[in-house]
Amino acid sequence: MSTLGNIGAAPAHVLSALRLGRIERYVLLQLGKSLAVALGVISALVMLIDFVEISRGLGSDTDLSGVRILGLMLIKSPAVIVQLLPFVFLFGTLAAFVGLNRRSELIAMRAAGVSAWRFVLPAAGAALAAGVLTVTVIGPLAASGDGMFQRERGRISGAVGGGEQEAIWLREGEGQRQMVVRAARQDRANARLLDVTFFIYATDPEGRRAFTERIDAASASLSAGRWRLVDAVGAQTGQRATRYSTLDLPSSLADDEAFERFARPQSTPFWSLPGQIQRIEAAGFSSTAYRLRLQQLLSTPLAFAAMTILAAAFSLRLMRLGDLARMAVAAVVLGFAFFFLNQFSAAMGSAEVVPPFIAAWLPAVLTALAAFTLLFYTEDG
Repeated sequence: MSTLGNIGAAPAHVLSALRLGRIERYVLLQLGKSLAVALGVISALVMLIDFVEISRGLGSDTDLSGVRILGLMLIKSPAVIVQLLPFVFLFGTLAAFVGLNRRSELIAMRAAGVSAWRFVLPAAGAALAAGVLTVTVIGPLAASGDGMFQRERGRISGAVGGGEQEAIWLREGEGQRQMVVRAARQDRANARLLDVTFFIYATDPEGRRAFTERIDAASASLSAGRWRLVDAVGAQTGQRATRYSTLDLPSSLADDEAFERFARPQSTPFWSLPGQIQRIEAAGFSSTAYRLRLQQLLSTPLAFAAMTILAAAFSLRLMRLGDLARMAVAAVVLGFAFFFLNQFSAAMGSAEVVPPFIAAWLPAVLTALAAFTLLFYTEDG
């Protein structure tokens, strides 16, 4: 009965935690210092690995200077660091509360009747705010940097080896005529697509599509609402192929859309994901990976807060037993368990085994439930 009473009193602790006193501010200050150290260590490791990877990859194919490699590393690493931020909050929170316990400061707080909710919930609130900032500001900047790195890597690889370029797929049309365009290469200098194939479909009044014609062309340029095909060969269903020196096809695309390809989900900023999803679905392709990415970003603040509460509750319980070694091992296992669950859930969502919404939110929700359960058990018995 007393446990239920303590649980029912939790909202009162929440309200009191919203009013930050000297104790809360001090705990947040210690937490901020520990998070900064954890972020610095993880960032240094990521940048070192990326520097070596770029040096052995792109640097071995062409003569890149150290400054150039450093620049590529600086635009690539932030995207990886953002993905590892849950570990920053896990290990940073553990380090902060371990330090408070080793200095007997938490013992003094609790001896004075201060509930663990009073200093854990402000830490979780700070993590939640950091998650919102990450999703809305830091994440888009990191995604833009990753996109820049992917384009620069493709340009360097193409310049060195004559390199294959990723094919461009477009879809357009309205009413009774639909057209899918595939270009093997592009020539931006002359505003042309090279080795182009047009698949033309007819739509009946009931919405069913039937393939009617295929046209292959050496090049195609888009201008003034029409495709200009050069050295083209076209064949309608059941008929012999016809060769054209030039051929014009009507188009509903803008001129610059002829050179667009869909950026990978990790390179798409948060604010651009909804529009990207609409464009992909309008082009007739699957948007599952982009929907999954959007939901993962939306669940990020909850994941940060859950990892903070879990680390705090876990450290409180083990510090009472005085077992620092077991706490450190358990923290590492906990971090890898969360990472494995997140990756497994993302793989299930990408394979469309489960909906993207469930795949993205399941790890964060399970971590939050585990965190609150452990904190209730630790604090209220």
